[in-house]
Amino acid sequence: MKPIELDHVTLVVDEVGGQSGPPVLLIAGATQSMDWWPPDFCETLAADGLHVIRYDQRDTGESTASPPGHPSYTGVDLATDPLRIMDRLGISAAHLVGVSMGGGIAQYLGVHAADRVLSLTLIESSPAGGGTDDLPPPEPVVAEDTTPEPEDWSDTSAVIDYRVEAERPYAGSLGFDDARFRAIATREAGRSRDMAASMVNHFLTAADAGADPSLITAPTLIVHSDSDPLFPLAHGEALARIIPNATLLRVHGMGHEVPPPRVWNVVVPALVEHVRAASAIVPDSGDVSGRFRQWPREDADSPPRAPGTSGCSG
Repeated sequence: MKPIELDHVTLVVDEVGGQSGPPVLLIAGATQSMDWWPPDFCETLAADGLHVIRYDQRDTGESTASPPGHPSYTGVDLATDPLRIMDRLGISAAHLVGVSMGGGIAQYLGVHAADRVLSLTLIESSPAGGGTDDLPPPEPVVAEDTTPEPEDWSDTSAVIDYRVEAERPYAGSLGFDDARFRAIATREAGRSRDMAASMVNHFLTAADAGADPSLITAPTLIVHSDSDPLFPLAHGEALARIIPNATLLRVHGMGHEVPPPRVWNVVVPALVEHVRAASAIVPDSGDVSGRFRQWPREDADSPPRAPGTSGCSG
């Protein structure tokens, strides 16, 4: 991990895999540090030749933190941090993989910085704009959750317990892996500047960076579970309808989360193939905006073809 110093903000970045491979930038969801993209997931992608980059968003992990309830940045700042990271790493364009709010950030960049986006993968996300008020609300288990916050945010044990319990309502039909989530929460709590800020500040800014996904032209893979309790499957299906020629990969049993190991045998080959196919596209020589021609897609319900050198063990 290494810090990237920007104007009045530090973002901490981690790179896995050879830098000659296609750059894949992982964007976590609201409140989440890079720890929610676990090292073994990153290494699995890197084993397939990808240059994997994850980072702590503002107010998470070791990146700059604002006082809880008073973020010193806008939603647009949060949404354009991937561009700042790419600039500092010397990457002109990257494949963006975003989960939940991270998928919203990816959509924003797919519209407003199309020349920097080689492809999008939107995981358990929802349209970031474009008039979709008819989509189903969260399930009651999420909407009615009242997990109490720690009385003392300096009590690491209490913070870890809270982090685990706050994630429990978002489980899918595969169930909740308590040990896995506790391990992630423990890593995160041990290296975060201000967990209280992590839990609140993103929600005060994220709505500032909306985008109409119908304007996205980058190749787009949508990964969505049939049991996401926050954004039911209809949200992923809406993205597949709205984004031109997008591919929807339905995943059984996953919750509202970064894909857990039990579904890597489905998600990883699809993601790797998507990145490789998009990497083979050349910009349209007559299109100075840097937007890309569409590439042939498989049927949304067909199983992904496993790449020849998959690093996924299932």
